[in-house]
Amino acid sequence: MTAAGEHDESFVFHVDDDRLIVMDPRVRLPTAIDQRDLSGTALLKRRRPRNLAGYQRVAADSIRVTREIVAQPALRKYSPVEFLPGMQVPNDDEAGLVKAAGDIGTTIFHPVGTARMGRNDDERAVVDARLRVIGIDRLRIVDASVMPSITSGNTNSPTMMIAEKASAMILEDQKRL
Repeated sequence: MTAAGEHDESFVFHVDDDRLIVMDPRVRLPTAIDQRDLSGTALLKRRRPRNLAGYQRVAADSIRVTREIVAQPALRKYSPVEFLPGMQVPNDDEAGLVKAAGDIGTTIFHPVGTARMGRNDDERAVVDARLRVIGIDRLRIVDASVMPSITSGNTNSPTMMIAEKASAMILEDQKRL
């Protein structure tokens, strides 16, 4: 952590049910479609982050920060109890906190940006501005893959808005036929 108490990296913390999830919108994974599989099933190739030490530091610090938050006087009346990793792993045990975070942590996987939107003359574009697959009639891609980059939160709401816009465009296009 820096002197200001913030991390050098641009990690985003998201609380989902009972989990603290560290999100890094900078991580990019290659995506490929197996051309032999005409259903278009995406084969996602996973790789480990390059700066694992940075993630480990954030994981250990997240446990320390959580402990600091629940130790505040305003929460005392709720009698918070730490179950995992438990006080047997003290704040000054960096390796213990890293291991504990790895044991209890989780990842989430929201692929976005795999179907680039662009003009017909853009060789890297997959869909046009109306989400139509370039070069294939009557096929659209309506999901998070058309987002240019991942949001710093869950992709569910933005994907629903993409679907709403796509449905309006489909209805508009039907009227033109």
